Amino acid sequence: MIAVRLLRLVAVGTASVGGLSGVAYGLLNGQSRHARRVIGLSTDDPLCADGTYFPAGRPLAEPAEAPVDFAVLGDSSAAGLGVEMASELPGVRLATGLAEELERPIRLRTHAIVGSTSRSLTPQTEAVLREPPRLALVLIGANDVTSRLPVRTSAQLLEEAVRAMTGAGTAVVVGTCPDLGAIRPIPQPLRSLAGRYSLRLAGEQRRAVERVGGHAVPLADLLSPEFLTRPVELFGPDRFHPSAAGYEMATDMLLPKLCDAIGAWEGAPVPTPPRRSAAVEARRPTRRFVARLNLRWGRRTDT
Repeated sequence: MIAVRLLRLVAVGTASVGGLSGVAYGLLNGQSRHARRVIGLSTDDPLCADGTYFPAGRPLAEPAEAPVDFAVLGDSSAAGLGVEMASELPGVRLATGLAEELERPIRLRTHAIVGSTSRSLTPQTEAVLREPPRLALVLIGANDVTSRLPVRTSAQLLEEAVRAMTGAGTAVVVGTCPDLGAIRPIPQPLRSLAGRYSLRLAGEQRRAVERVGGHAVPLADLLSPEFLTRPVELFGPDRFHPSAAGYEMATDMLLPKLCDAIGAWEGAPVPTPPRRSAAVEARRPTRRFVARLNLRWGRRTDT
């Protein structure tokens, strides 16, 4: 779904870096079409394994406390697109981990839909709030970048969804927008533009979530170094969505914050992410890079 929208990202990138020459703009157009061909389209629906998960070793017939309701909202990353077994779904991994940490049953309900943007959070949130859960996870943002949804609008929509859920007594954790600059099938310099825009969105999402009492996990800062150095292992066959190992790494980052959000984390202290994103800082030369790109391609057309 994101791959279909890569062509639109060219216009976003042009606006965000102050404009490109016609030659460089044409280069980005060609690169976006190439990325679409390489990534392709997913025709498979993600697996679904909603239900109640129990701590290991507890007999199902044994009397237990009432399950803790856990909802998952968002896009394909929340839905777990690309895994081959239900046990590999991020929602299932987290429900299982929560059951172990809380020593209580967890009732998982997945509302995430492949292709969702932050505009899709309103109906998902409405569905969640019919029976407000104790805990909710939101993973959203990549489709906002590629569909040209303005950063401010995207962050505002997320803020409204989190406010509605926290107001109903739900503890909300948000995994902020991943770093699209780690997607190898997107060639340079389009990948740099995508990365810069996604990191800007992640920062705005974090501020919006924290304003209304939610808890943000900066997935780009936490995961990008690993995905950049271990792409074969952590990306799935389409080289775009995570593999089972990639989803596992993400859920390992999310589980402590989910437990902490309801006061149930007893492991090592949950680290407080830096206010300035290391991933954003690493991309500050982008504007200078685009200027060099214009100069380089301008010279080539003159010869």
